[in-house]
Amino acid sequence: MNSGIGNRGEKISGVKTATVQYGILVMMLVLASQLWRLQVLDAADFRQQAEQNRVRKEPIMAARGKLFDRDGRLLVDNYPSVSCFLVREQARDIDADLPMIAEGLHLDVEQLRATLRRYKGQPVYQPIPIKQDISADEQAFVEAHRGELPELETIDEERRLYPRDGFAAHLIGYVGEVSDNDLNNPRFAYYEPGDVVGKAGVEESYDELLRGQNGSRDVVVDSHGRIQRFLRTQHATSGQDLKLTLDIDVQRAAELALGDFPGAVIAMDPRNGEILALVSHPSYDPNSFSVRIGREEWNQLITNPNHPMMNKAIQDQLAPGSTFKIIMSAAGLEQGVAQDMRVNCVGGGSFYGRFFHCDKHHGVLDIHNAISLSCDTFFYALAQRLGIDTIARYATSFGLASKTGIDLPGEMVGIMPSTQWEMKNYHQKYYAGNTISVGIGQGETQVTPLQLLRALSGIASQGHFVRPHVVFPNELPAQFRSAITDSYPGSGDKNVPLSEATWMTITDAMAAATTTGTAAAAHIDGVDFAGKTGTAQVTGSGDTHVKGGSKTPNAWFVGMAPRRNPEFAIVVLQEHGDWGASSALIAQKVVSAYIAKQRKLEHNLRQDPPPAPKPVEVGALWSDPPAKGEHGSPVHGGHFFVNPAQSVSNAPAALATSVVRKTSWLSLWQPLRARKEN
Repeated sequence: MNSGIGNRGEKISGVKTATVQYGILVMMLVLASQLWRLQVLDAADFRQQAEQNRVRKEPIMAARGKLFDRDGRLLVDNYPSVSCFLVREQARDIDADLPMIAEGLHLDVEQLRATLRRYKGQPVYQPIPIKQDISADEQAFVEAHRGELPELETIDEERRLYPRDGFAAHLIGYVGEVSDNDLNNPRFAYYEPGDVVGKAGVEESYDELLRGQNGSRDVVVDSHGRIQRFLRTQHATSGQDLKLTLDIDVQRAAELALGDFPGAVIAMDPRNGEILALVSHPSYDPNSFSVRIGREEWNQLITNPNHPMMNKAIQDQLAPGSTFKIIMSAAGLEQGVAQDMRVNCVGGGSFYGRFFHCDKHHGVLDIHNAISLSCDTFFYALAQRLGIDTIARYATSFGLASKTGIDLPGEMVGIMPSTQWEMKNYHQKYYAGNTISVGIGQGETQVTPLQLLRALSGIASQGHFVRPHVVFPNELPAQFRSAITDSYPGSGDKNVPLSEATWMTITDAMAAATTTGTAAAAHIDGVDFAGKTGTAQVTGSGDTHVKGGSKTPNAWFVGMAPRRNPEFAIVVLQEHGDWGASSALIAQKVVSAYIAKQRKLEHNLRQDPPPAPKPVEVGALWSDPPAKGEHGSPVHGGHFFVNPAQSVSNAPAALATSVVRKTSWLSLWQPLRARKEN
């Protein structure tokens, strides 16, 4: 009986056996499905991961397009550089390596950790730039520690090389690493952290053309990250080279003439808007931005009271002073008010119950003498007769209170007061007495140097106003050319009809200003050089006429050659420079250098065979001799030279000759290039 009971206990039921069998079957099916997934479904993914363990993608950085001046001379170049990146794909504790990396690359370890935190949200396969333009000993450190620090990689790239001493810096601009704020801007939608972008000037305006397209290559590496061989390569596409309208010789002359004094100089061809020179002082060294600029140097730039980062040529908004009298004259003559005006200047005049001073007792004056001698009393009276809205209508038609549309970022608008402007901004009626100050370019009126240059040279061109530009349009694809116009809107090209009588009266009076008037010291023998000075009062403390003092007036001059339909126009602004006559002397140096170059070019052309069928006289390089006006000057434009046999006797000889040497421009950047290469 006992044995029977034991046999029944040892016997396994069929239900339990079936359960175990089905359980084993399910487990086998699960294992089979997982094996199927690993071997078949996910095979491609695992194969790619395995490939990534030995194949790494390295970027090939595109070289930025070079910049040349109008004569094809190299202005901005690139130089070979090596940058160090950190690759996070290595399966190791990178934080533990940071002190050693910081020491070898001469970095602050906390700064290095901050850089890694900035890229924390980026994909792990994206290399992190930790130091640009590393030195030879830092490259040796990376190579010597490949086994210990496999996360360190170096990349060859081309880095910007700019002219030294800030030459043309505000026109050219600079490049720098794209910032976090930039990446939130739709304009930078195609950029990633660490990318280099144009930050100012031409570099910013034409960044899309200059930056090129980066490439990449796949390299096979071992377990320590050492390169074994190269696989596929997608070559980088260099950026487009651009030819600027800038003339290095004219730019050099303008830089030397202005010196270290705060202000701006712009030279332009008023026939087509080509900018020949653009100077803003003080300047900065754009090479400092090619590699990340130091905090101390950046703070010095942004705290400098003379604002070296401001492009004063297009951003400084100041009262134009007596240069505004040319706009007043055009308005008065076109309105039929100024032709027969005779004003007795006794050192000023009473208007709206207040006495307004003039700097001299000029006696009885007409419009011609009032312009050349810059009599305030005459233009007080003219302003009273015209009224603020008529003045504003003409000023805005000549381009004031609107951007010119130059292809540079950051252009400012300026201010032209009117009754509507007063109501919009101050919700009150315009006080008629303010019109008197506006009549001599004071009061609320504010212009940029470029606006003033375009306005006065347009009047000298009988109402033909052009859009200034710094890159030749034929250098640009049609679609991009249209995009630039849309990106930098302004008054652009336009015609404001002026009668021939108005045109001749004003241009003859400006020519008289450089012979017997306020700019007589800037007269150039044998050259049809005209212009208008301006001395604009400012608020501040200290002596009024101590050059450079905070209360010293701003000194303006706008000049052109020849006087009618000019081929060369220039504006000079000296902040707190005292009298406008001092700015006229700066303009004289630049004009003299330009004419000396044109004469030399013409002389060289005359020496080249074969000879022209008819000899080309000095001064006849651009057009046939025009008809003469009543004062013996060109009626419809023409030459710089009043008497072709005469020379530029007032031109500083050293300046006029040094700027036209064929190789003088090389010194702009070669010393810096040699230093970089060493």
